[in-house]
Amino acid sequence: MTGMPTPPAKWDDLTVRMTSSALMVLVGAVGVIAGGVWFQMMVVFVTAVMIWELWMMISPERATSGMLLAALTASVLSGMMLDGTLIGLLLFLVVPVIGVVSVRHEKRAFFAFALGIQIAGWGLVEFRENYGFTWLLWLMMVVIATDIFGYFAGKAFGGPKFWPKVSPKKTWSGTVAGWVAAGVVGFVFTLFTNAGLTIIVISMVLSFAGQMGDIAESALKRRMKVKDSSELIPGHGGLFDRFDALLGASLFMLLVARVFNVPGVAF
Repeated sequence: MTGMPTPPAKWDDLTVRMTSSALMVLVGAVGVIAGGVWFQMMVVFVTAVMIWELWMMISPERATSGMLLAALTASVLSGMMLDGTLIGLLLFLVVPVIGVVSVRHEKRAFFAFALGIQIAGWGLVEFRENYGFTWLLWLMMVVIATDIFGYFAGKAFGGPKFWPKVSPKKTWSGTVAGWVAAGVVGFVFTLFTNAGLTIIVISMVLSFAGQMGDIAESALKRRMKVKDSSELIPGHGGLFDRFDALLGASLFMLLVARVFNVPGVAF
């Protein structure tokens, strides 16, 4: 039948997604390898942009306020690199509290996400400084493998949805494929590090934590009735869309590394 629009092909977005992913991986790899102030600056920038995206999803009509909060986030996080004490950690409340006072609705959502984004960003820097390059590489590879294999498995096999009311595109096939891929990453790291086999299980749980970070951001976007957090990255939306899983993984590993004595957490 002529005149009917052609439905989008199943893999139409693959080229754009892969190109954007490759560039992000390259930039991220340079920052992680360099470490020190270079990695810190990268994390500060990304965290500040995600706070701006969070604000713009909730209160897009007040863009200037979002930019000011992003700048304040960068200042707070930069200060935290110098003072990681418990009192210093209270600085993470500055942006969420100001946001709650300023935003007209979704105050609890802004507070929770703003606090989580900042702590997760700070956690990544702490991981790089205290655990080293290999440890952070493992964490990032688990998240990347989960995303890539979950995407391909979900596209290829489809099937029942994982949580249709929150994230209608995610399937059980993609979710489980992400766990398996993470387990494989963990096993590979046992071959050339001192990590025990426990790291395989931790990798799979970490994969789930990353997926929950993705789910949490998806729930916020559905609530705000937006498709992406922004349009900064072709094929991926915004930085918040791209790093939501890494945020969830970082928060989970902060809990594991600081509260529990789990064998294999550090290499």
